[in-house]
Order: sequence, then structure tokens, then C-alpha cells
Amino acid sequence: MVDLSVIVPAYNEEGIIVKTVEEIKRVLENANIDYEIVVVDDGSEDKTYLVVKKRFSRDPRVIVVRKENGGKGSAIKFGFKFTSGKIIAFKDADLEIHPSYITKMVKELKNRGVDGVIGSKRIPGASFWYPPLRRVLSRAYWMLVRVLFKLSVTDTQIGIKVFRREALEEILPRILCKRYAFDVELLANLERRGYKLLEYPVRSRFQRKKSRIRIGDVWKMLLDTLAIYYRMKILKYYDKEGSDENSLVKLEGYKEP
Repeated sequence: MVDLSVIVPAYNEEGIIVKTVEEIKRVLENANIDYEIVVVDDGSEDKTYLVVKKRFSRDPRVIVVRKENGGKGSAIKFGFKFTSGKIIAFKDADLEIHPSYITKMVKELKNRGVDGVIGSKRIPGASFWYPPLRRVLSRAYWMLVRVLFKLSVTDTQIGIKVFRREALEEILPRILCKRYAFDVELLANLERRGYKLLEYPVRSRFQRKKSRIRIGDVWKMLLDTLAIYYRMKILKYYDKEGSDENSLVKLEGYKEP
């Protein structure tokens, strides 16, 4: 068992994935942390898997796996199976948020005695620029999440998070969202089960020339979020012992929203 496992879900990131992994390695080695990095290629249509596999084929600390495309949430759940860390970090495959935040958040996790540390762009000390439309959508989505789930955190979607392994071992099997609302489902269930979360301010700047978010994605994310509310507040699915992604179909009268 290592001290820290970093899961990096990647989809069509051949141009940046090697640089990202190298930067994560540099940061963790400078911090003298016993680590492993699990890169999960989520069915990329480019050479993401090939370039990262070739570059790190002789590095035992970098585990590269591949699966059919299913979304960021499914990639993280899949990658978790290959981890051995006492602490688990999620890091997006780009460098919009620098990997140095991983070590800072791990330190906060240990010093503050919490179960998870969540990157945030909405608390003092944070600085995060992104296009106006995306900013409006982000704000509107957070207001919806706040009304539905009353989370203590102010930001669910930032692509860097750190958790204690035991918290994920309990909660991840219950998570059903594979794409759009995975983070909300995870955080809502962690707090529902009494796990303590802390936010950490991050600084970044949106770098992509073209956003991947489409109107259809926004609609699907809304439906996914409402489905989480339905399962949590109406079905009480997450409160049932033995709940996992196979048990939901056994609930009488349930139909996927």
C-alpha cells in the first residue's frame, strides 16, 4: 500500500497527458510522497492510451489502463480498482489546475482531520477565470445543487479532489452517475453518511480554445442531478444496505429518469 494514489481520467488528451503525468510525478517526488498514478483512458478516439503507455511503460509508479467510453465518473470508479493508496486524489488530465495543489490538499486532509478536501473556485483565495456563458451555467447549476442537497461545499465540479480511502470504499459502490453529475452524487452521499469535507481555494485559468460543453450536455447533467435527488429523497436508495449499481433495478416501480 502506498501513501497516495492519483487517478487521472483522460479522454482525447494525447497532446497534454504525458506532460500532465510528468508534472504530477515531479511534484510528488519533490514532496517525498510514496505514490502511484493511475491513468484511465476512457475510450479515447485519439492516441491518448498509446502515448502515455509508451512513455511510462518502464515506470512501475504509473499504471495505465483503458476502458470503453463511459464518462469521467465511470473512469474514476474503474481506476479506483487499480489503486492501493491510503489517500486517493482525482486530477483532471489537463494542467488548468496545477498538480502542486495535490500535496497542499493532502496536507490539509491530514492536519484538519477531515475525510475529503475539495478544490473550489468560490471561496476566499481562489482565482478561476472561464468564459462568461460557462460562468453563468456554473452558477445556476450550483444554486440548483444547493437547493436540492444543501451541501456544505460551494463548488462540486473543480477537477481536483482528495479523499481518505475508507470513505471512497464505502461510497463509490453506491454511485450510479457515470458522466455529468458524478461529483454531486459522490459529495452528497459522503456528507449524507457523515463524512467531513473541506474546501481548498485553487487558482487557474480556462485554457481550452473550444469548450466541450454542449447544450445537450447541460440538459443531461440536469436530468442526472434530478435523478440523484429522486434516488436520495424519494426512493431512499442510498440508505439501503448493500446498495450498488446492480441493486437499483430490484426496486419496485423504478424507471431511470
